[in-house]
Amino acid sequence: MERRGGRLRAGMGRVTAVAAAMLLAACSTIVPRGPVQQSRPEPTRPETRPTQPEVAQGLPRDNERHRVALLVPLSGANAGVGRSLANATQLALLDTRNQQVRITSYDTATGAGAAAQRAIADGAQLILGPLLADDVRVVGPIARAAGVPVLSYSNDVSVAGNGAYLLGYAPAQAIERVVAYASGKGISNFGGLVPNALYGSRASTAFLRAVEQAGGRVTSLQTYDRGSGAVAGAVQRMAKDAPFGAVLIADGAAQANAAAPLLRRASPSTQLLGTELWNSDNNIATATALNGAWFASVPNAMYRQYARNYRTRFGTSPYRLSSLGYDSVLLVVRIARDWQTNTRFPEARLRDADGFVGIDGAFRFGRDGVAERALEVQEIRGNTTVTVSAAPVGFGK
Repeated sequence: MERRGGRLRAGMGRVTAVAAAMLLAACSTIVPRGPVQQSRPEPTRPETRPTQPEVAQGLPRDNERHRVALLVPLSGANAGVGRSLANATQLALLDTRNQQVRITSYDTATGAGAAAQRAIADGAQLILGPLLADDVRVVGPIARAAGVPVLSYSNDVSVAGNGAYLLGYAPAQAIERVVAYASGKGISNFGGLVPNALYGSRASTAFLRAVEQAGGRVTSLQTYDRGSGAVAGAVQRMAKDAPFGAVLIADGAAQANAAAPLLRRASPSTQLLGTELWNSDNNIATATALNGAWFASVPNAMYRQYARNYRTRFGTSPYRLSSLGYDSVLLVVRIARDWQTNTRFPEARLRDADGFVGIDGAFRFGRDGVAERALEVQEIRGNTTVTVSAAPVGFGK
């Protein structure tokens, strides 16, 4: 991933305050409207009624609001996270009291390409989603041909660019952040445990690069299959190169918790490091073997407040990734202030060097279309997580 320059500054503090106010203002004054509904064709009324709006592909033209499409899985295996994203977008509209943006959802589980074509035919000027990288590959060319930007929730950097922007949490950034923090604490000797999968391959590349940039060295990098006992074999192979100042475990809580006691047996003073995956795992804080481990992620302070509001409105807890849906709407609302209705979405505004801010903190899009995020470092401590290095609040030019 290309590193984008620029020093972090506090210039976006006022924007952070605005985002926080949006969340706080809606806590008690707005009546919940329930989950977002999918678009459905509306019957055309008789032409003798002069006040009837023009109909395009079953949806009336809306001359007062910007038409935005949400493409997420609303059925099938990923329906839960898709529905949570959809609810989050509606919650953001409620919290901001926005009357300029109309969001219509389309189910990608029944065909991402068909969903994109329908959204564009319905007049969408911007697409939020899809969630899955494979769906972005299908939707991207369709949207690009129509001049409609795509703001995806994927974290697969290979699908970014050519009008597709990624809001997902990029593993490389989290690895770079936690390695830099460890280096700042005097650690220079690193080991790594990564799964034999696409995520592991990309994590390995990012890890090697991050350690090199920090001026350290990787003395052992071991891969393992996800089968039973495989991680123990990888740790055994790694043990001959012990001790380590720190070891990165680029996997979820279950595998990391299994590897941790084995690593500490081989190298008792080893500092354990994790990736952004840990922040999405509800069990990470109670993984006792990981007590004292560090990992980098988006800030959680505003997410906790958002989650409370979400539960109040929808009667269930949100998926952690649903904050991407909320923040994508905050971004659209901000741009909509200067976006004339019934015109193309001003794509150049997405590349604002000062970036944006939301529940997940400050972020901005680089030339590669990937969201660069201001991340914090957390430590697992006593069945909870504690921030040990706060995320910067904004970006300098």
